[in-house]
Amino acid sequence: MTTLLCLGFGYCARRFATLHAGAFARITGTSRDGAPANGVEMLRFAGAATPALLDAARAADIVLASAAPLEAGDPFLPSLGAALAAGARKGPLIYLSTIGVYGDTGGDWIDENAPTDAAAPRARRRIEAEAAWRALGQAAGRPVAVLRLGGIYGPGRNALADLTAGTARCIEREGQVFNRIHVDDIAGAIRAVIDTGFDGILNVVDGEPSPSCAPVAFAARLMGLPEPQPVPFEEAAASLSPMALSFWADNRRVRNDRLAALAGPLAYPSYREGLAALFAAGEGANQDSRPVDARTP
Repeated sequence: MTTLLCLGFGYCARRFATLHAGAFARITGTSRDGAPANGVEMLRFAGAATPALLDAARAADIVLASAAPLEAGDPFLPSLGAALAAGARKGPLIYLSTIGVYGDTGGDWIDENAPTDAAAPRARRRIEAEAAWRALGQAAGRPVAVLRLGGIYGPGRNALADLTAGTARCIEREGQVFNRIHVDDIAGAIRAVIDTGFDGILNVVDGEPSPSCAPVAFAARLMGLPEPQPVPFEEAAASLSPMALSFWADNRRVRNDRLAALAGPLAYPSYREGLAALFAAGEGANQDSRPVDARTP
């Protein structure tokens, strides 16, 4: 059986490890403090690789990198790149990126062949990190799969949970749409990449780009709550963080045809199937919740 190294053990990596633990003889993850995780050997990474992490990098059959780049670039490659390139393993390097690298297309449909000319600095850092991982793969003779993810949701991180917590926001901007993706479908895409040895760019998104308010309104209906009153973007903008404003700067519709060909149909082809399954699993069961509008900070 193979070994998996997760560089950054966040939401997506944890879910993948939970769903596919049986496929690996050993899973190693990293975090800033190296705090224990169930069934995963955790190692500390705070900017410099420890001897144990260097050994894990050399021994890993598969590497899943999910940490966001810093201003100076990818946080792991400076200290781990040589170990990853020197290792005898030739399994895939998988880098979780974002569809934000495409920038604004004015709502037009795009696929993996679209240019990556995003203007936002954090999106440019993603583009540079993608290129660095692909260069490492070429030097090491290993396939590199760059998975460009849509807006991630799933257990504990969804419109049902936001309504329950009273933090749901419904901001409306004419013509603006967003692609989303359930974390279990991200895990499925990762597994398909491993199984096929895929090398290249893969959009991991749902098939129905939709307005920001759509999942919140659907979640409210599932919970038997009144739909929150939409607030125009122009009115809500003053309360949004710079990161949130950069999110709203881009409008695009992203195709997932390549994903479907590689991994088959999504388990949750739109937010409706995903939220309905989460609701059936017990999320949003607090019927005392009241949706809030986007004027709430």
